[in-house]
Amino acid sequence: FRPDFVYFSSTSTRWVNHAAQYSAMICSRLHLDSESFVIEVASNDGYLLKNFVARKIPCLGIEPTDSTAAEAEKIGIPVLREFFGAALAQQLGSKGRQADLIIGNNVYAHVPDINDFTTGLKTALKPGGTITLEFPHIMRLIEYTQFDTIYHEHYSYLSLYTVNRIFATAGLRIFDVEELPTHGGSLRVYGCHAEDKRPQEITVSDVIAEEKKRGLQNLTIYRTFQQQAEQVKNTLLTFLIEQKRNGKKVAAYGAAAKGNTLLNYAGIKPDLIPYVCDAAHSKQGKFLPGSHIPILAPAALRENKPDMVLILPWNIADEIIQQHGYAWEWEGAFIVAVPEMRIIT
Repeated sequence: FRPDFVYFSSTSTRWVNHAAQYSAMICSRLHLDSESFVIEVASNDGYLLKNFVARKIPCLGIEPTDSTAAEAEKIGIPVLREFFGAALAQQLGSKGRQADLIIGNNVYAHVPDINDFTTGLKTALKPGGTITLEFPHIMRLIEYTQFDTIYHEHYSYLSLYTVNRIFATAGLRIFDVEELPTHGGSLRVYGCHAEDKRPQEITVSDVIAEEKKRGLQNLTIYRTFQQQAEQVKNTLLTFLIEQKRNGKKVAAYGAAAKGNTLLNYAGIKPDLIPYVCDAAHSKQGKFLPGSHIPILAPAALRENKPDMVLILPWNIADEIIQQHGYAWEWEGAFIVAVPEMRIIT
Protein backbone atom coordinates (compact mmCIF):
# COMPACT_ATOMS: atom_id res chain seq x y z
CA PHE A 1 0.00 0.00 0.00
CA ARG A 2 1.12 3.54 -0.73
CA PRO A 3 1.63 5.96 2.19
CA ASP A 4 -1.24 8.11 0.84
CA PHE A 5 -3.82 5.30 1.01
CA VAL A 6 -7.17 7.13 1.00
CA TYR A 7 -9.79 4.75 2.41
CA PHE A 8 -10.70 5.68 5.97
CA SER A 9 -13.49 3.57 7.49
CA SER A 10 -14.67 6.35 9.81
CA THR A 11 -15.83 8.45 6.83
CA SER A 12 -19.12 6.50 6.84
CA THR A 13 -21.35 7.22 9.82
CA ARG A 14 -23.35 4.09 9.09
CA TRP A 15 -20.23 1.92 9.16
CA VAL A 16 -19.05 3.49 12.44
CA ASN A 17 -22.46 2.75 13.97
CA HIS A 18 -22.33 -0.81 12.65
CA ALA A 19 -18.95 -1.29 14.34
CA ALA A 20 -20.22 0.11 17.64
CA GLN A 21 -23.24 -2.22 17.63
CA TYR A 22 -21.03 -5.21 16.83
CA SER A 23 -18.62 -4.32 19.63
CA ALA A 24 -21.38 -4.11 22.23
CA MET A 25 -22.88 -7.40 21.04
CA ILE A 26 -19.63 -9.40 20.94
CA CYS A 27 -18.38 -8.12 24.30
CA SER A 28 -21.62 -9.31 25.87
CA ARG A 29 -21.74 -12.61 23.98
CA LEU A 30 -18.13 -13.58 24.78
CA HIS A 31 -17.98 -11.90 28.22
CA LEU A 32 -14.88 -9.93 27.26
CA ASP A 33 -13.19 -7.87 29.97
CA SER A 34 -9.85 -6.38 31.00
CA GLU A 35 -8.33 -9.87 31.10
CA SER A 36 -9.22 -10.56 27.45
CA PHE A 37 -7.19 -9.80 24.33
CA VAL A 38 -8.67 -8.75 20.99
CA ILE A 39 -6.95 -8.55 17.61
CA GLU A 40 -8.44 -6.86 14.57
CA VAL A 41 -6.86 -7.64 11.21
CA ALA A 42 -7.07 -4.67 8.80
CA SER A 43 -7.99 -2.31 11.63
CA ASN A 44 -7.87 0.78 9.40
CA ASP A 45 -8.28 4.05 11.33
CA GLY A 46 -9.56 2.53 14.57
CA TYR A 47 -13.25 2.81 13.66
CA LEU A 48 -13.94 -0.46 15.55
CA LEU A 49 -11.19 -1.02 18.12
CA LYS A 50 -11.89 2.35 19.72
CA ASN A 51 -14.96 0.67 21.22
CA PHE A 52 -12.77 -1.91 22.94
CA VAL A 53 -10.34 0.74 24.16
CA ALA A 54 -13.31 2.58 25.69
CA ARG A 55 -14.22 -0.61 27.55
CA LYS A 56 -10.59 -1.04 28.71
CA ILE A 57 -10.29 -4.35 26.85
CA PRO A 58 -6.68 -4.91 25.68
CA CYS A 59 -6.48 -4.94 21.89
CA LEU A 60 -4.13 -4.80 18.94
CA GLY A 61 -4.76 -3.55 15.44
CA ILE A 62 -2.89 -5.08 12.51
CA GLU A 63 -2.82 -2.59 9.66
CA PRO A 64 -0.19 -2.20 6.92
CA THR A 65 -1.19 1.28 5.73
CA ASP A 66 0.67 4.08 7.48
CA SER A 67 -2.00 6.74 6.93
CA THR A 68 -4.83 4.85 8.61
CA ALA A 69 -2.61 3.28 11.29
CA ALA A 70 -1.45 6.74 12.33
CA GLU A 71 -5.06 7.85 12.83
CA ALA A 72 -5.76 4.81 15.01
CA GLU A 73 -2.68 5.44 17.12
CA LYS A 74 -3.83 9.02 17.73
CA ILE A 75 -6.87 7.68 19.59
CA GLY A 76 -4.90 5.26 21.74
CA ILE A 77 -5.06 2.05 19.71
CA PRO A 78 -1.83 0.02 19.50
CA VAL A 79 -1.14 -0.91 15.89
CA LEU A 80 1.27 -3.37 14.31
CA ARG A 81 2.01 -2.06 10.81
CA GLU A 82 2.27 -5.39 9.04
CA PHE A 83 0.35 -7.66 6.68
CA PHE A 84 -1.30 -10.55 8.50
CA GLY A 85 -0.55 -14.15 7.64
CA ALA A 86 0.80 -17.40 9.09
CA ALA A 87 4.31 -16.02 9.70
CA LEU A 88 3.10 -12.97 11.64
CA ALA A 89 0.68 -15.13 13.63
CA GLN A 90 3.58 -17.38 14.67
CA GLN A 91 5.50 -14.33 15.88
CA LEU A 92 2.50 -13.22 17.93
CA GLY A 93 2.07 -16.72 19.36
CA SER A 94 5.72 -16.98 20.35
CA LYS A 95 5.28 -13.79 22.38
CA GLY A 96 2.17 -15.11 24.13
CA ARG A 97 -0.14 -12.79 22.20
CA GLN A 98 -2.86 -15.20 21.12
CA ALA A 99 -6.32 -13.64 21.09
CA ASP A 100 -9.64 -14.43 22.71
CA LEU A 101 -11.27 -12.70 19.74
CA ILE A 102 -9.92 -12.10 16.23
CA ILE A 103 -11.92 -9.73 14.03
CA GLY A 104 -11.64 -9.31 10.28
CA ASN A 105 -14.16 -7.01 8.58
CA ASN A 106 -14.01 -6.80 4.78
CA VAL A 107 -10.48 -8.14 4.57
CA TYR A 108 -11.00 -11.86 3.86
CA ALA A 109 -11.83 -11.26 0.19
CA HIS A 110 -8.78 -8.98 -0.18
CA VAL A 111 -5.97 -11.37 0.74
CA PRO A 112 -3.97 -12.97 -2.12
CA ASP A 113 -3.32 -16.20 -0.18
CA ILE A 114 -6.52 -16.97 1.69
CA ASN A 115 -5.24 -20.33 2.97
CA ASP A 116 -2.13 -18.77 4.53
CA PHE A 117 -4.31 -16.04 6.06
CA THR A 118 -6.68 -18.64 7.55
CA THR A 119 -3.78 -20.66 8.93
CA GLY A 120 -2.70 -17.43 10.60
CA LEU A 121 -6.12 -17.06 12.20
CA LYS A 122 -5.79 -20.58 13.60
CA THR A 123 -2.29 -19.89 14.97
CA ALA A 124 -3.19 -16.54 16.55
CA LEU A 125 -6.34 -17.84 18.27
CA LYS A 126 -6.34 -18.96 21.90
CA PRO A 127 -7.92 -22.31 22.79
CA GLY A 128 -11.59 -21.49 23.30
CA GLY A 129 -11.22 -18.27 21.31
CA THR A 130 -13.54 -16.90 18.62
CA ILE A 131 -13.01 -15.53 15.12
CA THR A 132 -15.54 -13.28 13.43
CA LEU A 133 -15.19 -12.36 9.78
CA GLU A 134 -17.49 -10.18 7.69
CA PHE A 135 -17.38 -10.32 3.90
CA PRO A 136 -19.74 -9.69 0.98
CA HIS A 137 -21.83 -12.74 0.15
CA ILE A 138 -21.53 -13.89 -3.46
CA MET A 139 -25.15 -15.04 -3.35
CA ARG A 140 -26.25 -11.40 -2.94
CA LEU A 141 -23.66 -10.19 -5.46
CA ILE A 142 -25.31 -12.34 -8.11
CA GLU A 143 -28.88 -11.73 -6.96
CA TYR A 144 -28.48 -7.94 -7.09
CA THR A 145 -26.05 -7.74 -10.05
CA GLN A 146 -23.32 -6.17 -7.92
CA PHE A 147 -20.68 -6.59 -10.63
CA ASP A 148 -19.16 -3.24 -9.64
CA THR A 149 -17.74 -4.91 -6.52
CA ILE A 150 -15.57 -7.09 -8.78
CA TYR A 151 -12.19 -5.38 -9.05
CA HIS A 152 -8.48 -6.09 -8.61
CA GLU A 153 -8.49 -5.37 -4.89
CA HIS A 154 -10.75 -8.39 -4.34
CA TYR A 155 -9.09 -11.76 -4.80
CA SER A 156 -12.08 -13.86 -3.70
CA TYR A 157 -15.88 -13.78 -3.94
CA LEU A 158 -17.10 -15.97 -1.14
CA SER A 159 -19.96 -18.28 -0.30
CA LEU A 160 -20.43 -19.83 3.13
CA TYR A 161 -19.91 -23.28 1.58
CA THR A 162 -16.45 -22.26 0.36
CA VAL A 163 -15.40 -20.49 3.57
CA ASN A 164 -16.54 -23.50 5.58
CA ARG A 165 -14.18 -25.71 3.54
CA ILE A 166 -11.28 -23.26 3.88
CA PHE A 167 -11.76 -23.14 7.65
CA ALA A 168 -11.89 -26.94 7.89
CA THR A 169 -8.62 -27.29 5.98
CA ALA A 170 -6.95 -24.97 8.51
CA GLY A 171 -8.28 -26.85 11.54
CA LEU A 172 -11.04 -24.35 12.24
CA ARG A 173 -14.82 -24.66 12.29
CA ILE A 174 -17.71 -22.26 11.62
CA PHE A 175 -20.27 -22.57 14.40
CA ASP A 176 -22.59 -19.68 13.58
CA VAL A 177 -23.37 -17.22 10.79
CA GLU A 178 -25.45 -14.07 10.44
CA GLU A 179 -26.72 -12.43 7.25
CA LEU A 180 -26.08 -8.68 7.26
CA PRO A 181 -27.33 -5.84 5.03
CA THR A 182 -23.89 -4.19 4.83
CA HIS A 183 -22.18 -3.82 1.43
CA GLY A 184 -25.30 -5.00 -0.35
CA GLY A 185 -25.51 -8.25 1.62
CA SER A 186 -22.73 -9.74 3.75
CA LEU A 187 -22.10 -12.69 6.01
CA ARG A 188 -20.65 -12.57 9.49
CA VAL A 189 -19.18 -15.96 10.32
CA TYR A 190 -18.21 -17.11 13.80
CA GLY A 191 -15.27 -19.51 13.87
CA CYS A 192 -13.42 -21.54 16.48
CA HIS A 193 -10.86 -24.32 16.69
CA ALA A 194 -12.12 -27.57 15.18
CA GLU A 195 -12.02 -29.30 18.58
CA ASP A 196 -14.03 -26.54 20.31
CA LYS A 197 -17.11 -27.94 22.08
CA ARG A 198 -19.55 -25.23 21.01
CA PRO A 199 -22.37 -26.71 18.90
CA GLN A 200 -22.96 -25.58 15.34
CA GLU A 201 -26.03 -23.39 14.99
CA ILE A 202 -28.68 -24.36 12.43
CA THR A 203 -28.04 -21.06 10.65
CA VAL A 204 -24.87 -22.55 9.11
CA SER A 205 -26.62 -25.45 7.39
CA ASP A 206 -29.56 -23.21 6.44
CA VAL A 207 -27.39 -20.70 4.55
CA ILE A 208 -25.40 -23.44 2.81
CA ALA A 209 -28.66 -25.12 1.77
CA GLU A 210 -29.96 -21.81 0.36
CA GLU A 211 -26.73 -21.33 -1.60
CA LYS A 212 -27.09 -24.78 -3.11
CA LYS A 213 -30.75 -24.16 -3.94
CA ARG A 214 -29.76 -21.03 -5.86
CA GLY A 215 -27.16 -22.91 -7.88
CA LEU A 216 -23.97 -21.47 -6.36
CA GLN A 217 -22.23 -24.85 -6.51
CA ASN A 218 -22.41 -25.18 -10.30
CA LEU A 219 -21.22 -22.98 -13.16
CA THR A 220 -24.49 -22.08 -14.89
CA ILE A 221 -25.37 -19.13 -12.65
CA TYR A 222 -21.91 -17.59 -13.16
CA ARG A 223 -22.00 -17.98 -16.94
CA THR A 224 -25.20 -15.93 -17.22
CA PHE A 225 -24.00 -13.15 -14.92
CA GLN A 226 -22.36 -11.19 -17.77
CA GLN A 227 -25.76 -10.52 -19.32
CA GLN A 228 -26.99 -8.97 -16.07
CA ALA A 229 -23.95 -6.65 -15.91
CA GLU A 230 -24.42 -5.54 -19.52
CA GLN A 231 -28.03 -4.64 -18.85
CA VAL A 232 -27.04 -2.35 -15.95
CA LYS A 233 -24.27 -0.74 -18.04
CA ASN A 234 -26.46 -0.14 -21.09
CA THR A 235 -29.32 1.30 -19.07
CA LEU A 236 -27.05 3.77 -17.25
CA LEU A 237 -25.17 4.86 -20.37
CA THR A 238 -28.38 5.42 -22.34
CA PHE A 239 -29.84 7.40 -19.46
CA LEU A 240 -26.79 9.69 -19.13
CA ILE A 241 -26.64 10.38 -22.88
CA GLU A 242 -30.34 11.26 -22.85
CA GLN A 243 -29.82 13.68 -19.94
CA LYS A 244 -27.00 15.43 -21.80
CA ARG A 245 -29.14 15.80 -24.91
CA ASN A 246 -31.86 17.35 -22.77
CA GLY A 247 -29.43 19.85 -21.23
CA LYS A 248 -29.57 18.31 -17.74
CA LYS A 249 -26.59 18.55 -15.37
CA VAL A 250 -25.53 15.24 -13.77
CA ALA A 251 -22.96 14.92 -10.97
CA ALA A 252 -21.85 11.85 -9.05
CA TYR A 253 -21.32 11.25 -5.35
CA GLY A 254 -18.85 8.87 -3.71
CA ALA A 255 -15.38 8.23 -5.14
CA ALA A 256 -15.65 4.55 -4.23
CA ALA A 257 -13.87 1.60 -5.82
CA LYS A 258 -17.19 0.14 -6.96
CA GLY A 259 -17.93 3.45 -8.70
CA ASN A 260 -14.67 3.21 -10.66
CA THR A 261 -15.61 -0.25 -11.86
CA LEU A 262 -19.02 0.92 -13.06
CA LEU A 263 -17.78 4.10 -14.74
CA ASN A 264 -14.86 2.47 -16.52
CA TYR A 265 -16.90 -0.54 -17.65
CA ALA A 266 -19.51 1.82 -19.11
CA GLY A 267 -16.86 4.12 -20.63
CA ILE A 268 -18.23 7.16 -18.81
CA LYS A 269 -16.00 10.25 -18.94
CA PRO A 270 -16.25 13.89 -17.74
CA ASP A 271 -18.39 14.78 -20.77
CA LEU A 272 -21.28 12.89 -19.15
CA ILE A 273 -20.35 13.33 -15.47
CA PRO A 274 -18.07 16.37 -15.01
CA TYR A 275 -17.24 15.75 -11.34
CA VAL A 276 -17.80 13.45 -8.37
CA CYS A 277 -18.10 14.67 -4.77
CA ASP A 278 -16.69 12.84 -1.77
CA ALA A 279 -16.54 13.69 1.94
CA ALA A 280 -13.07 12.19 2.41
CA HIS A 281 -10.50 15.00 2.41
CA SER A 282 -7.87 12.47 1.33
CA LYS A 283 -9.65 12.03 -2.02
CA GLN A 284 -10.55 15.62 -2.80
CA GLY A 285 -8.45 17.34 -5.44
CA LYS A 286 -7.62 14.03 -7.13
CA PHE A 287 -9.15 12.23 -10.12
CA LEU A 288 -10.97 8.93 -10.49
CA PRO A 289 -8.63 6.43 -12.18
CA GLY A 290 -9.46 5.62 -15.79
CA SER A 291 -12.32 8.06 -16.24
CA HIS A 292 -10.26 11.04 -14.97
CA ILE A 293 -13.35 12.59 -13.41
CA PRO A 294 -12.24 15.19 -10.82
CA ILE A 295 -13.12 14.63 -7.14
CA LEU A 296 -14.52 17.68 -5.36
CA ALA A 297 -15.76 18.44 -1.86
CA PRO A 298 -19.51 17.97 -1.24
CA ALA A 299 -19.92 21.76 -1.20
CA ALA A 300 -19.76 21.60 -5.02
CA LEU A 301 -23.29 20.19 -5.04
CA ARG A 302 -24.73 23.34 -3.45
CA GLU A 303 -22.62 25.56 -5.68
CA ASN A 304 -23.49 23.87 -8.99
CA LYS A 305 -27.01 22.61 -8.21
CA PRO A 306 -27.00 19.56 -10.52
CA ASP A 307 -30.31 18.23 -11.77
CA MET A 308 -29.31 14.69 -10.84
CA VAL A 309 -26.74 13.07 -8.55
CA LEU A 310 -25.58 9.54 -9.37
CA ILE A 311 -24.77 7.75 -6.11
CA LEU A 312 -21.86 5.41 -6.82
CA PRO A 313 -21.60 3.68 -3.38
CA TRP A 314 -25.18 2.41 -3.59
CA ASN A 315 -24.74 0.44 -0.37
CA ILE A 316 -24.89 3.70 1.62
CA ALA A 317 -27.36 5.54 -0.63
CA ASP A 318 -29.78 6.21 2.24
CA GLU A 319 -27.00 7.83 4.29
CA ILE A 320 -25.90 10.01 1.36
CA ILE A 321 -29.45 11.13 0.58
CA GLN A 322 -30.01 11.98 4.24
CA GLN A 323 -26.86 14.12 4.27
CA HIS A 324 -27.49 15.84 0.94
CA GLY A 325 -31.25 15.92 0.64
CA TYR A 326 -30.97 19.69 0.26
CA ALA A 327 -30.70 18.90 -3.49
CA TRP A 328 -34.48 18.65 -3.44
CA GLU A 329 -34.58 22.41 -2.71
CA TRP A 330 -33.79 23.01 -6.41
CA GLU A 331 -35.82 19.95 -7.50
CA GLY A 332 -32.72 17.81 -7.89
CA ALA A 333 -32.96 14.02 -7.90
CA PHE A 334 -30.73 11.12 -6.87
CA ILE A 335 -29.93 8.13 -9.10
CA VAL A 336 -28.84 4.61 -8.19
CA ALA A 337 -27.78 2.34 -11.07
CA VAL A 338 -27.23 -1.00 -9.26
CA PRO A 339 -28.97 -3.45 -9.24
CA GLU A 340 -31.29 -1.48 -11.52
CA MET A 341 -31.88 2.16 -12.41
CA ARG A 342 -33.78 4.07 -9.73
CA ILE A 343 -34.54 7.79 -9.68
CA ILE A 344 -35.23 9.08 -6.17
CA THR A 345 -37.11 12.38 -5.99
